[in-house]
Amino acid sequence: MLIHDGIFEWPGFGGRLKLASGRCRLRVYDRSKETSGAATPHLRPVIVIVSDVPGSRMSVRSCAGHVATCVSRQFAFPPGRMMFIEHYPQSVYGQSGERVIPEKYDAVEFEWTEGGAIRPKWRTLQGPILEAIKAAVACSETQR
Repeated sequence: MLIHDGIFEWPGFGGRLKLASGRCRLRVYDRSKETSGAATPHLRPVIVIVSDVPGSRMSVRSCAGHVATCVSRQFAFPPGRMMFIEHYPQSVYGQSGERVIPEKYDAVEFEWTEGGAIRPKWRTLQGPILEAIKAAVACSETQR
């Protein structure tokens, strides 16, 4: 179940300078609130999908730990129950649009400390997990 879809702004560091502040598209799904089908327990029922947006001072990838920490705190999600995913939409370029960079979903694993998420490790989603994520995104897009 989609519980949030919008622009998320994270604060930076350094007071008024707002170093490392930025914006991204944030979609949050809570699978524990799904009503269809049998009740299935999920190890990580909260799925957080972030994407870069034009005009942001920082990319999500460069601030992944800070963004994950801010999302976890703002929405009060236990970090161990949250799957953090970076989404990169398909990109077409070239004089006649002949070049394509395919869409990509990367899961990001963190070490969580009292201070937040550190040491991100990225892995490209594939197979059934990727298909489940795409299905959830497609379902929420059609419900808009």
